[in-house]
Amino acid sequence: MAVIQITSREFREKQASMFALADKGEQVVIRRRGKVSYMLTPVYEEDFVLSPELEERLEEGRRQYREGNVTTCTTKEELNKFLEAL
Repeated sequence: MAVIQITSREFREKQASMFALADKGEQVVIRRRGKVSYMLTPVYEEDFVLSPELEERLEEGRRQYREGNVTTCTTKEELNKFLEAL
């Protein structure tokens, strides 16, 4: 599978065909002014689904936050000290 590289102008002109190629698994790289590149990647519904375990952990963190059971670090040094103690 070859990487398809196009400019942003070419992408605008050939959007539909570039999306179709990405949908088929081709790697499409869009160059912008020769300085920055972007990869066109399909995102599927299941990419946004959280596992029940992750949802539970997130809710536990929210509960701890609501109850004030958090550690606040106001400086970089405080944060480093906290992280090193973990």
